[in-house]
Amino acid sequence: MIEEIVIFIIIIFVLCLLVSAADCHRFVTVEYEIVCDKLTRPCRLVLLSDLHNKSFGKENEKLLKAIDGISPDAVLVAGDMLTASGNKEYGTALALMKRLASRYRIYYGMGNHEYRLKLYPDQYGETYEEYMAGLKEAGIAPLVNESIYLPEYNLSVCGVEIDRRYYQRLRRYPMDSGYLAGVLGQPETASCQLLIAHNPEYFEEYAAWGADVVVSGHVHGGIMKLPFLGGVLSPGLTLFPRYDGGRFEKGRTTMILSRGLGTHTVPLRIFNPGELVVIHLKPGK
Repeated sequence: MIEEIVIFIIIIFVLCLLVSAADCHRFVTVEYEIVCDKLTRPCRLVLLSDLHNKSFGKENEKLLKAIDGISPDAVLVAGDMLTASGNKEYGTALALMKRLASRYRIYYGMGNHEYRLKLYPDQYGETYEEYMAGLKEAGIAPLVNESIYLPEYNLSVCGVEIDRRYYQRLRRYPMDSGYLAGVLGQPETASCQLLIAHNPEYFEEYAAWGADVVVSGHVHGGIMKLPFLGGVLSPGLTLFPRYDGGRFEKGRTTMILSRGLGTHTVPLRIFNPGELVVIHLKPGK
């Protein structure tokens, strides 16, 4: 009996490794439709998150081909396109951003890895400045607690960079009710307000601030996705996180949470391939 149990565990372990080997090197396209009465015309957006310097094919050709097939009006980036690590490598992420910027409008929100590079230059050197300079050269101006208005859609896109304390492990640091208004100002109420917010844990706070649409990443789908239970582990080491991936609603606010594209620290994706997210924003009837 014990031998049978051991054999069963080994088979499951090997199966998970095989699935992970496949899921770490592929992505699926998922689509969502959101209606906002404030919009004046439809808008098709691609959402990228948590690439972590991953390349799908040579120079990300597979990812670029998929995006070109969608032909979005703009590309939203929900952060962590590179990884804050000792090797200080950002070339893969920057090359992708440059190629996308030559074809589409890019609205780049910051993740905790970009933020970490900025906070700790003694550890990461000039990686942050070099990466930002590369984005600027490509014509990309990251939205660091800033907003941009797209009059053709009556859409305001805002990117929030939250403090490091909101990325603590093993505990959720409470966010004061006035924090977002303090760093972002008041939301736009006459236009559809889209907020790029890397960490989905604070969805209720984003909704209370006044976002109509929130796009997030960070959780990587919980690393492993189980039927009925969803993602298994968040970056904050929370088991079965409430927000792991997909669509969530809070009052009039909709959050689209990408399961991301790459990996870091724990290089696993089990029944959880990367995601290329398409969002169809449509005006109300």
